[in-house]
Amino acid sequence: MPIPSAATETAPQADRDLVEAVLAGRSGAFEHLVRTYQGLCWRIVEDIVRHPEDTRELCQEVFLRIYRSLHQYRGDSALKSWVAQVACSVALRHIERKRLPLVETRDEADGLAPADRVSDGFDLEAATVDQDLQAHLHAAIDALPPLQRMLLTLYHLEEMHIGDIARSTGLAEGTIKSHLFRSRKRLRDILEARMGVPA
Repeated sequence: MPIPSAATETAPQADRDLVEAVLAGRSGAFEHLVRTYQGLCWRIVEDIVRHPEDTRELCQEVFLRIYRSLHQYRGDSALKSWVAQVACSVALRHIERKRLPLVETRDEADGLAPADRVSDGFDLEAATVDQDLQAHLHAAIDALPPLQRMLLTLYHLEEMHIGDIARSTGLAEGTIKSHLFRSRKRLRDILEARMGVPA
């Protein structure tokens, strides 16, 4: 699964060294790659499919694909972004096969944010300090459509840049920003309703 060329920093030397070691068949190299990225893979796939057994099988498929196609990795972006792309592709294909909705079907045009906005001023990180609030936040995230859950994970938990997320998911940057803005607004509304958290 080649990553399209883009004007970004090239992959760190450690990424290129790891790929080279795997391709050369060095002992333990692929296992090291799996250990390094299995958490990322699990979070992406699980955010989309929400089924532990399916997630386990799909993560195995992700690493099988990575093993088979690693020779296509050119170092145009971080290995993390490339792995995320494979995980997104596998999980999204699974959703398509199951004919499950990826995004909300109701019209939200009135709530769309300008394409260059991500934040609405709500401090998502600060809201996670309180344990009760954390439980409500996790429940609210679980209620989001799969695509928005995945984008929140990549942006907030994995701390990936918008450009890297765009390369990993194939979505336009403006689309990603709109989804992030919309999902943060929805989380804020849910938290305000349940806990009285100020915006």
